[in-house]
Amino acid sequence: MRFTGTENYVATDDLQMAVNAAITLQRPLLIKGEPGTGKTLLAEEMASALGMRLIPWHIKSTTKAQQGLYEYDAVSRLRDSQLGDEKVKDIGNYIVKGKLWEAFDSDDQVVLLIDEIDKADIEFPNDLLLELDRMEFYVYETKQLVKANKRPIVVITSNNEKELPDAFLRRCFFHYISFPDNDTMQSIVDVHFPGLQQDLVRDALEIFFDVRKVPGLKKKPSTSELIDWLKLLMADELSAKLLQDRDPSSALPPLYGALVKNEQDVHLLQKLAFMARRRS
Repeated sequence: MRFTGTENYVATDDLQMAVNAAITLQRPLLIKGEPGTGKTLLAEEMASALGMRLIPWHIKSTTKAQQGLYEYDAVSRLRDSQLGDEKVKDIGNYIVKGKLWEAFDSDDQVVLLIDEIDKADIEFPNDLLLELDRMEFYVYETKQLVKANKRPIVVITSNNEKELPDAFLRRCFFHYISFPDNDTMQSIVDVHFPGLQQDLVRDALEIFFDVRKVPGLKKKPSTSELIDWLKLLMADELSAKLLQDRDPSSALPPLYGALVKNEQDVHLLQKLAFMARRRS
């Protein structure tokens, strides 16, 4: 069982090595990188390439670790008891399985994605240490020990919004997805738009990387935003022509709203363009 990327996902040699190392070690794969560099997509493509089902658990700021195991619906049980429903006699009817339980219950090996773990409370990773390590947990209400039938391949993503605990990091295999260089980005674009005119791709990549290099930019455009921008350029022939005939000293590229996402960066690019025109 080896991951080598897919037709829809360009995986560098380092990333392939990290994925396969985590599978071999049976450790969670912790993936960090800039937003939009394909961390979530990696888990989806891993599942596709390995012929496994993906179970995604998208973390929010309000998500608790217990929700990944199970939740006891006491409110529904109280309501049913007031209505005289017979099913209240079995507390198991009010246990709602979480994503980890779903992954543990599967007869086939699955890929479990814990997406954007850094959005949750700082204690969230620590609260899952034992469960991810031993691949089991106890349901106190039903006095049931839940064990994984087949150890899932666990992929955990983080945007580095907050530091993760050392005890949690020690149990993971870590990989940072570096931002793609020009050649890798060319390969990514070719995967998404195989028939795209190469002159347009070359000009678009040049502008894209120039924007990313601007000092003081609050939010650098990501890979996913480049793909969106190219999709717009393909749909608007006039914008594509404007891109190729563009004056290097002009303020912003056509359809810049796909790349630049806040007014501070728009003003910064306009200011730099104005200063470039004055020097020329």
